[in-house]
Amino acid sequence: MTSSTLAPKKTRPSPAEALRSFYKDDLRAGFLVFLIALPLCLGIAKASGAPPVAGLITAIIGGLVASHIGSAALTIKGPAAGLIAIVLGAVTELTPAGGDTVIGYRRMLAVGVIAALIQLVFALTKAGKLSDFFPSSVIHGMLAAIGVIIISKQLYPLLGVATTIKEPIPLLANLPNALMHLNPYVATIGGVGLALMIVFPFLKNTPLAKIPAQIVVVGLGIALSVKFGMSTEHDYSFAGSTYHLAPSMLVRLPANIVSAIAFPDFSQIGSMVTWKYVAMFALIGSIESLASAKAVDALDPGNNRSDLDKDMLALAVGNLIASSIGGLPMISEIVRSSANIANGAKSSWSNFFHGLFLLLAIVLIPMVLVLIPLASLGALLVFTGFRLASPAGFKHAYEIGKEQLFIFVATLVITLATDLLVGVVAGIALKLVVHVLRGVSPSKLFRLDADTVVEGETTTVRVRGAAVFSNFLGLRGRLMAATTPKVVVDLSATTFVDHTTLERLEEMHEDLGTYHRELAIVGLDQHESASGHKLGAHRRRSEAAVAA
Repeated sequence: MTSSTLAPKKTRPSPAEALRSFYKDDLRAGFLVFLIALPLCLGIAKASGAPPVAGLITAIIGGLVASHIGSAALTIKGPAAGLIAIVLGAVTELTPAGGDTVIGYRRMLAVGVIAALIQLVFALTKAGKLSDFFPSSVIHGMLAAIGVIIISKQLYPLLGVATTIKEPIPLLANLPNALMHLNPYVATIGGVGLALMIVFPFLKNTPLAKIPAQIVVVGLGIALSVKFGMSTEHDYSFAGSTYHLAPSMLVRLPANIVSAIAFPDFSQIGSMVTWKYVAMFALIGSIESLASAKAVDALDPGNNRSDLDKDMLALAVGNLIASSIGGLPMISEIVRSSANIANGAKSSWSNFFHGLFLLLAIVLIPMVLVLIPLASLGALLVFTGFRLASPAGFKHAYEIGKEQLFIFVATLVITLATDLLVGVVAGIALKLVVHVLRGVSPSKLFRLDADTVVEGETTTVRVRGAAVFSNFLGLRGRLMAATTPKVVVDLSATTFVDHTTLERLEEMHEDLGTYHRELAIVGLDQHESASGHKLGAHRRRSEAAVAA
C-alpha cells in the first residue's frame, strides 16, 4: 500500500441549487430507479412476511423525507433484501401460536420504532465509526447467508408450490420434491423471469440495455398472469394433471393509501424476542446501511464523501416514521443506488423523485400493480439472493487468505443453522480465536499499543504489537484527529496486521482525503502476507528473514 494525496472535498450545492441545476438529470434518474424499486419493494415486503405495500411505504418515506436529511446524496434509501431474514424472523416469532401474522407484523413495527430510536442515539453520539469494528469476512458471510435464505424461501413461490417448512436448510433439501410438484403456469412465469434476470447483464450493447430488467420481468409477468387468468380462481389441466390458480398468487394491495397505514403493537415490548430483534434491526441495519453508503461514495463521479453520522440521522428519522405507519426497516440500498448513479443522478433530488413516483403509482395505478404475479417477484429475489451468495464471494475470501474463507463460511453456516445475531457473534468470536492462534496476545486484542509523534507537517502513528479489527477504532481515532497535512501509519513494529485493518486503512485514503490530508502506510516491507494478496493478513518475518 502506497501513500496517496487525494483531491479536496467538493462542496455540495444546497437542495434548492441542486434542483435548479440538475432537475432534468435527477428526474430521469429518479424515474428509472422507480421502475427498478417498484417490483423490488413489493417482493421484499412479501418475502419479509409483511403486506406488499409495506415495502412501498418505506421507499416513499426514504425518498420524500430521508433524502434531504442525510449527506449521502446519491444513495437510495428503502427496504433491502439484506434485511428480509431479520424482518421475517421478527414477524414469525412475534406471531402468537395459531394466530394471525398481521399481529406479528404490527409487533415487528414496534421493534422497528425502538430500533430507530437506538439508531437516533447512534447518530447523535456520532457512532457511525462503529461500522469499522466488524470484520469484513463476518459481514460478507452474513450477507451470503441472507442470500441463501432468500433463495431457499423464494424458489417456492417462483415454482407455485406451497410449503409449511420454515428453515432454509430443510427448504433447500425439499427442493427436489417441490420441483416434482411445481405449478406449470406459475413456474413458467417465474422461470422466464429468472432467465431474463440472468441474461440481461449480457445485453449491454443492445437497445434492451436501456430498459431495467426488473420492469421487463414484471411487465411480462403481468401479461402472462392475464393470459392465464390468474385474477380468477380456477383449475386447469396440464399434461394429464390438474393444477390451481388463484388471485392469492398475485400482489395484494389495500383499496387506498390511507387504508395501507398500520400502527405498531407494543404489547410484547418486555419480551426477549422483541429485544433480540431490536438489537438485530439496530445493529445489522446500521452496519449494512453505512457500508452501502461508503460503497456508493466510491462510485460517486463527483468524488464526494458522505458524513456517515449525518446519514445515520436520516436513517433513524426515516425508520422511525416508516415503522410508525406500517413500513419495513430501511437502509441505504446499494443496487438501487448504483442504478441511480449509472443513470446520471446529480443530487438527492433523484431519491426524492423516486419516492414521489412510487407514491403516484400506489394512488394512480393500483389496478395494474395487483396483476403482478408473486412468481415474478420471486424471480427477482432469487436473483438478488444469488448475487449476495455468489461463488465470487467465496473466491474473493479465499484469495485474501484461507482464514478469511474459514470465517466467511463459518459465519454463513452458523447463521443458517441458528439466526443472524448468533452467526455474527460467532463469526467475531472465531476471528478473535484465529488471531490468538496466530500469536496475538489476548491482552492486545482490544487495546491499541501505539505512539503519536508530530514533527513539522507530519503526524506519525507508530503501532506496536497487533493491529487488528478489534482495536482498529483506536487507530482510526488517532488518524482522524491528526491536523498536519501528512499522516503516516508506521507498522514496522507490529507482529501481526489483519485483513480488516488493511482494508480499513485503504478506505481511509479516501476519508483523510476529504480532510485535505495525505496518508502513508509504511513498515509492511518487513512483513509477509499470509496469502500473497496485498490486503491479506500480514505477519512480521523473523529477524533472520528480515536480515536476509
